[in-house]
Amino acid sequence: MLGALDDTICAIATPPGEGGIGILRISGLHALDVASQVVRLRSGKALNGIPTHRLTLADLCADITNAPPTGTHDAGPPRFIDEALVVVMKGPHSFTGEDVVEVQCHGGPVILDQLCRGLLSAGARLAAPGEFTKRAFLNGRLDLAQAEAVLDTIRAKTARSLTVAQSQRRGELSRHVEEIRSELVVALAHIEAALDFAEEDISFVRQDELMRLLDATLHKLRRLLQSGRDGRIWREGAVVAILGRPNVGKSSLMNALLHSDRAIVTAIPGTTRDLLEEVVSIEGIPVRLVDTAGIRKTDDPVEVEGIRRSRVAWADADLALILLDGSQLLSESDRALLAEPEATRALLVINKCDLPRQLSSDDLDRACPGHGEVLEISATLATGLNQLQEAIRRRLMPGALESHEGVLVTNLRHTVALEHALQGVDQARQSVDAGRAGEFVAMDLRIAADALGEITGVIATDEILERIFAEFCIGK
Repeated sequence: MLGALDDTICAIATPPGEGGIGILRISGLHALDVASQVVRLRSGKALNGIPTHRLTLADLCADITNAPPTGTHDAGPPRFIDEALVVVMKGPHSFTGEDVVEVQCHGGPVILDQLCRGLLSAGARLAAPGEFTKRAFLNGRLDLAQAEAVLDTIRAKTARSLTVAQSQRRGELSRHVEEIRSELVVALAHIEAALDFAEEDISFVRQDELMRLLDATLHKLRRLLQSGRDGRIWREGAVVAILGRPNVGKSSLMNALLHSDRAIVTAIPGTTRDLLEEVVSIEGIPVRLVDTAGIRKTDDPVEVEGIRRSRVAWADADLALILLDGSQLLSESDRALLAEPEATRALLVINKCDLPRQLSSDDLDRACPGHGEVLEISATLATGLNQLQEAIRRRLMPGALESHEGVLVTNLRHTVALEHALQGVDQARQSVDAGRAGEFVAMDLRIAADALGEITGVIATDEILERIFAEFCIGK
């Protein structure tokens, strides 16, 4: 790892393909020396002599313009590649904590490829996925939870999910976790001190004080864990399946929510025979809508397979919308669908409210006793869609973002660590309550503190780091 940190790394930081701007970044102990091999400042100054964090006009030159991919070529005079703006960010005041040079040139792939080859010839190596952010963590610029939030920021699908990611990137979760961990470490220190001076009969912490601390810690950990479902939805999005018999308007509803003719709509039953999926923002929540095949009895083998997939989608969904045709009486297919045990947890939506009403509330109550909220809409006229989206938001996320005091757990790794910490603290409390020896309490508290340390990276293995940063793109 030390050898890797001594390397100077480079990578193209903008997405593949053509673009108005292309960015290439270099980081490491010799970043300025390496960049100087391809960067010629228009001012004539040396790269290490310009002010940090300021853009400077430069020409990009390298002797590898016509080099084959293998790099076997005769060295020649540097050739002009492009003009660019160059910024030097001297460590430790940079993203990685090291000397960093970023080059902003035209975003043609040939330009960026030739520039990258020039840097490799000058002594840099290509960065591994996430290596810039990994160096920021190893150099103390970010803790591990903040580093993971960098990826969440890039992948955010809605404004709200971006808000959550940025909150974690600024260290809100880390500060909350570290506060709990610090309290456990202090308690652990008092217990171990009492063990060290057992013969002196000195009390470093009273049992009632320790019990209050453990109870308060358990409360904080449970609150964080309770935020996990909401956090997962903000980070990854929710799956909402639209169910119903053929021709109740499932595809029309999907198109209305998407504001696009994504699904084919016809009067022929069974038009949708496979799952159609699209992502949409509903009240700020990233939602993957799944338009399913109409559920009914049929002998068509293709439609049978579509219905099977519809039921799988229902089982996997965070929320199901059961769509009914309000202009018709309940059919046998409707009744069979409403009789499913999961139907009481679904959101019932009566479509075609612009037509004369035939479906009665009493009939619906008999078909699905104990059902919850019922919404009335017209998918074709977009009537009632605002109320439907609000109802979807309430069902997916009953609490508001502010109810979690700005702290949300969005990562499965964090959830697992918090569960281990909760188990350790709960076991420590049981040991104190049962009057067990201090060694048992100390062991449980150490397990809990170490679990919390895994979230911020105070305690981290190479395996964990490799798994986390392998998800990043090259250049970040």
